[in-house]
Amino acid sequence: MSSPNSPDTEATSLTLSATEITSARLRLRAAREVDRDGFIELQTDPRVRLHLGGPRPRGAVEQSLDALGVARVTDKPGTFVIADRATDQLVGTLLLHRRPADLPGHVVEQGGELELTYVLRRDAWGAGLAFEAATAALRTAASELPDQPVLIVTQTANTRSLALAARLGFRRVSTFEAYDAEQTLAVADLHAFLV
Repeated sequence: MSSPNSPDTEATSLTLSATEITSARLRLRAAREVDRDGFIELQTDPRVRLHLGGPRPRGAVEQSLDALGVARVTDKPGTFVIADRATDQLVGTLLLHRRPADLPGHVVEQGGELELTYVLRRDAWGAGLAFEAATAALRTAASELPDQPVLIVTQTANTRSLALAARLGFRRVSTFEAYDAEQTLAVADLHAFLV
């Protein structure tokens, strides 16, 4: 029998199967061609990318989107556009994926825990949208998947992200160096998000 702190192999291989999740103000959905400008903004805005390695050159982002196709950005299960429910405009992205075992920052020896990441356009900051999107995604995952740890990894300097993690119920467990900055690892049990 496995515990939430040492998920079995089957539990760590499962991913979120939902392709659309709704909340009061948001729809987590697949990408569409109309999201192109929003994706470019998320990748090139210096303030949005401050704790994410800095802005990427616009030309490189456009080339990448052209090569992949905007609609394919969310092909991987657990990858969503965060869209305003009323206007359907992209306000950000959210991913609930398995953290690769070869990266630092794990709470189980074999790695592969669920990891929540999100980013919002700057004009969507401060309205509680990241909390709402993360809560909706985590509740959906909790209803589909066995109980297991979920991680958030962010630069320690990103105090807004750390405050949101705490508000969601994640607890800080360690720090480590990666990408030339101190990173904070926070964890929560997936089933803590069941309604």
